[in-house]
Formats: sequence, C-alpha cells, structure tokens
Amino acid sequence: MRMRYTIPLLLPLLLSACGDSYTPVDVYMAKTPECKEWQQGSRFELPRGISIATTPPVTLPDGGAEFTFVYLVPRGERAMFVSRDYNVTQPKGPVIAKAELVTFYQRATNAPAEIVEAIPKVPDMLIAGATGAETIWRVRLRVTQKLPDRFDVVPPAFEIALNQYPVRTFTYRYFADRKAYGLCR
Repeated sequence: MRMRYTIPLLLPLLLSACGDSYTPVDVYMAKTPECKEWQQGSRFELPRGISIATTPPVTLPDGGAEFTFVYLVPRGERAMFVSRDYNVTQPKGPVIAKAELVTFYQRATNAPAEIVEAIPKVPDMLIAGATGAETIWRVRLRVTQKLPDRFDVVPPAFEIALNQYPVRTFTYRYFADRKAYGLCR
C-alpha cells in the first residue's frame, strides 16, 4: 500500500536524474550595448544535439527584412514549440512586430535540396525523419514594416524531453557601410 504512494513522488526525481546536463550559452547574442561588430552567422545549441542557426537577413527596399532560421534535429529527437511567434523586439524590450511566415519546410540531410516538404504554418513540433542522420527544418520569415536601426528577433522557446528551454535572442542592426541589416554582437 505504501509503495503505491511513493512511486508517484519518486518518478519526477528519477526522470530528472536521467536528463541531459545542459546549460544554455549566450542566450542573448549582443555582447556590447553598441553591437557594432558584424557577424556572418550564429548557431545556438540546445539539448540532445538540436540546434538553431541563422545568417544575416535580406534587407527589403521598404526597410523591412527577410530572416531565415535553420533547425537541425538528430534522428530520434523532437522539439515542441512553446509558441508559434517569431517576435521582433526593441533590444531586450517590447515587441514591435511579429514576423510573418513565408515558408517552413523540412528535408533529411542526405536528401537533395530540391526534395523538400513545405508546411503552411509553424508546426507544433519538429520531429526528425528516419531517413537521415539529421532533419533540416528551415523557416523563412518576413517583416514588411520599416525596422529600427537596432532590434532583436526572438524565436519561440522549445519543450524538449518535458523541459522548457529558451532559444537565443538574435540581435540585428543596420550597417550603413553595407546598406543592409546584419547580425551583430
């Protein structure tokens, strides 16, 4: 009789003992308040080999931008989005725009780039396919309104193996010499 009450209390402790030891590194990308240094790309590692990466956006003529984020999910893994919003914010501040989805697609790393499966919305979960060592999930987003000289893009957090994890806040600014928005640190 006593065992029936003890097991539910011990189960969370046992499950947490089996979990990954993970400490997020550099959740906020900018290293300095000025954020003057151009950065070609940024990759953020999550538990269980899952990662998110990005490169500088495409600057649109009207002052907006298109962003691409690439998620890599190893075979057998999955990550559930906590929300579906990609928010554009003032640096560490309030939301100034929500990026709209242009495309979201997946393919196995061993499949040709031409063979992709497009998804009409941000999915509930990213699940790795069984045909490759990793599945690439690529999301392209657009903000059509004029963006400020400096801003952040905050991708949705993930739930991985029943634990919630933040994703890096990517920092951008306008580089006048390049006439383009770029990642900065």
